[in-house]
Amino acid sequence: MNTQMVSLSDALAEIPDFRQAQGRRYELQPVLRLACVAMLCGAKSESAIAEWGINYGQKWLQRLGFKRDTVPRQPTIHRIFKGLDTAAFERAVQGWAARLSGTPQPLEGVALDGKAARGALKQGSTQAYFLSAVSHRLGAVLAQVVVGARTNEIGQMDELLEALVLTGWVVTVDAMHTQVATAETILAAGGDYLMAVKDNQPTLKQEIALVFTTTTLRDTMQQASETHVHGSRVETRSITTSTALQGWSDWPGLQQVLKLERTVFDKTTGEIREETVYGATSLTPQRATPAQLNELWRKHWTIENRVHWVRDVTFGEDHSTIRSGNAPHVMAILRNIAITALRFRKVKNIAAMLRRYAARPALAFTLIGI
Repeated sequence: MNTQMVSLSDALAEIPDFRQAQGRRYELQPVLRLACVAMLCGAKSESAIAEWGINYGQKWLQRLGFKRDTVPRQPTIHRIFKGLDTAAFERAVQGWAARLSGTPQPLEGVALDGKAARGALKQGSTQAYFLSAVSHRLGAVLAQVVVGARTNEIGQMDELLEALVLTGWVVTVDAMHTQVATAETILAAGGDYLMAVKDNQPTLKQEIALVFTTTTLRDTMQQASETHVHGSRVETRSITTSTALQGWSDWPGLQQVLKLERTVFDKTTGEIREETVYGATSLTPQRATPAQLNELWRKHWTIENRVHWVRDVTFGEDHSTIRSGNAPHVMAILRNIAITALRFRKVKNIAAMLRRYAARPALAFTLIGI
């Protein structure tokens, strides 16, 4: 889908301004547009966002909607970010991302996982840990919630799931989020799940392991494997599926259990690493073959490789020490916006594209709908 068809600039207009009208020098929407464009041009901090406005000049500022000849400096931007309604900001961005992504394709996955903004966390921020939902296919952030200091990822999972329209999606999670309540919420919302099963669900893990060691259950099993080369590493993923627990396990909606055997061979050192993990899914064999389940499980790590890594390495999230109020959360949203907008443009090298946009800012304006 052409990103010009869904304007981020229009979505930003939905965010209310918390400030009193009296004494307000800069309207909220131009400041947010400035932040988005500057981030797309490689700005990694509040200071860099302010400097973008100073360096690029009045011509570009007018296009962003600024009516004054001056540009907000870092202290002003920080005050705005610190007090901004992040719940409204997240809703606006989620709506924009949902309109961009459209109807999910068959067996389209969405990965859920948490991430800390370590720099802000070390400074004592309570807005520095986030739980996100990322499209496998697009590598785009579809929703995000902040994990408060008095809770954990599991406690915020319902809030994240409620922010998503799950009909037609397959939700993939790691073992931490393999919880009965999470499975029930996904199914009730019209989605399906693929969950890794480890020691935090000992009964389910034991039942699954028993299936794959019981020879009389072989007729319930199917297999598939795939091999990928990553530089000097050769990874083989062999999956075995079984319907043996269907109707027997009390796990919500369980249709198939999975055994994944992963072997990684390092051509440089000759080292071989082997791992066996188990999983569970609500997808029937008629809807998802072993090969398709293998791919869904592998693509769960899209969230780490195409979003979390980019936020840390390209946008320097772990090095940011912004800690006051909602400012760390606002910066995380801005990073997600940049990543999501570029992923919808099918950009593979985000760092290179940020440099291009810095040289040609009109491209960044077009991307957000200006």
